[in-house]
Amino acid sequence: MTTNDPSAKPRGRGSRRRIILLFAAIILAAAAASRLNRSASSEPGDDLSFTVAEGPLTISVTESGTVKPREQEIIKSEIEGRTTILYLVPEGTRVKEGELLVELDASSLADSKIDQEIQVQNTEAGFIQTREDLEVVKNQAQSDIEKAELTLRFAKEDLQQYIDGEYPNALSEHEARITLAEEEARRAEEDYKWSKILFDEQYLAESELKADELAVKKARLDVELAKNNLTLLKEFTYKRTLAELESDVRQAEMALERVKRKASADVLQAEAKLRAKESELRQQRDKLKKINDQIAKARIVAPREGLVVYATSAKFHWRGNVEPLSEGQEVREREELIHLPTASTFMAEVKVHESNLEKIQVGLPVRITVDALPGREFKGKVAVIAPLPDPMSMFMNPDLKVYDMEIHIDGGGEVLRTGMSCSAEIFIDRYDSVLYVPVQAVVRVSGEPTVFVMEKSGVVPRTVKIGLDNNRMVHVLDGLAAGDKVILTPPLDTAEAPAEEKAKPSASERESTGEAAKNPVPDSSEPDTQAASMQTEASPNPKALNDDTREKMRERFKNMSPEEREALRKQFGGRGGQRAGAASPSEEN
Repeated sequence: MTTNDPSAKPRGRGSRRRIILLFAAIILAAAAASRLNRSASSEPGDDLSFTVAEGPLTISVTESGTVKPREQEIIKSEIEGRTTILYLVPEGTRVKEGELLVELDASSLADSKIDQEIQVQNTEAGFIQTREDLEVVKNQAQSDIEKAELTLRFAKEDLQQYIDGEYPNALSEHEARITLAEEEARRAEEDYKWSKILFDEQYLAESELKADELAVKKARLDVELAKNNLTLLKEFTYKRTLAELESDVRQAEMALERVKRKASADVLQAEAKLRAKESELRQQRDKLKKINDQIAKARIVAPREGLVVYATSAKFHWRGNVEPLSEGQEVREREELIHLPTASTFMAEVKVHESNLEKIQVGLPVRITVDALPGREFKGKVAVIAPLPDPMSMFMNPDLKVYDMEIHIDGGGEVLRTGMSCSAEIFIDRYDSVLYVPVQAVVRVSGEPTVFVMEKSGVVPRTVKIGLDNNRMVHVLDGLAAGDKVILTPPLDTAEAPAEEKAKPSASERESTGEAAKNPVPDSSEPDTQAASMQTEASPNPKALNDDTREKMRERFKNMSPEEREALRKQFGGRGGQRAGAASPSEEN
């Protein structure tokens, strides 16, 4: 039955294409399984062994890195906070000293400058007023002190005047009055006596006699009154007046002390205000000076001649790609903007893994190849090795410890450029004729480096003495001879477990201590455990593997994820350097 549906033909072609792709996938899977079967069933002497040979051996470490200038000026933004780039010199421009590199936005700083100038003027006026107030306070304090001192002096003089002058005078005056009163009383008595005689003889009238008698009484009363006044002066007036004058002296002394203290406090307070105003004025002037400096720093000029390289181009950022420096971009304070090489000398900055750190020393020769310059080689030497691991690498991967290293390159200033990718081969040692084997052929057995040698009787372990390795071949000092065959996949069950694995408790101990719940033992289905298990099963031995073992390996390989298969291929394909690493801690890859 035919149909006129125009879509029928394309569907038929699509179905055939899918069938073809399905057959191709089946064929590729069968071929892969066949290769795995042949690899698992091969004898140890095929591609899993290595014949010891004597020849030249170079011990070196190769690391990738970046070409950087050896000497350079780092131009940074010195404006506080964040600001915008108004002008930026093109990258790659060769500038001379004093040429403008970057101009940053300083409009907000200009507004702040005007406000700060007004603040400085107000503060300066307040400082001048406070300074004049201090002089007034000092003058007033001196006047008050002089007045108090004068009052004290007058009080002392009044006291001395009374003791030495007024009181003796008053005392003499009262004594004189007593003497005069006594003399008048005596004379009155004489008169009265004669009057009485005359009265008896009747020469004097009785009234006159009475008058003379009254005069005697009055004179006696005057004497008595004068003596009483003297007693009052001595017993009361003198003591009271003396106490009052002495009190005036003491009060004047205390008043003088109060005036002095008050004057001193007023002066000190006025001086403190002046210092505060002076400090405030200095602070406001410093702020104005800082704003002026910030405005000046908005224009960044070249401190010397050099080639402009943006910091974003020369510096790796752990977050990945960084936005290139451009006009209109915001930058923060102390951010690197431009690297300005000051010489034509270059260096290679590489990171060395901690396993190779003990091999490398300052001064070792280095061969550098640059990706952008094929066919060109440059010589150099190790100049600086960082004492601590790179913190950025540790932050990204705590298990990775790499050390920054600087390699000074000889020449190349005419062709090398900042930021070029390079490869540095560090030559540690070179032997003209020595024995060597692949690093994966060496394992640790009972703490000794051991290889498995193929003999007529079978595979025999043999202890060897090894030297340095170059991550591919290891120098054999003793224990092997040229022509010996060693297997490349020694049995893992004979290798010595790392110290941290030995220290791990067994499953029963973990269950008894409750640690299994906190730190569960890795499942045997994990990629590393599966790979180790399969490699143990595939380890060569004098007898070929049986069919059951091959079938188990085939089934396990089919059930693996692509990542697990890749890990297994690396185990089989020459990543035995980890075993060699177990052979010598100082020679780990």
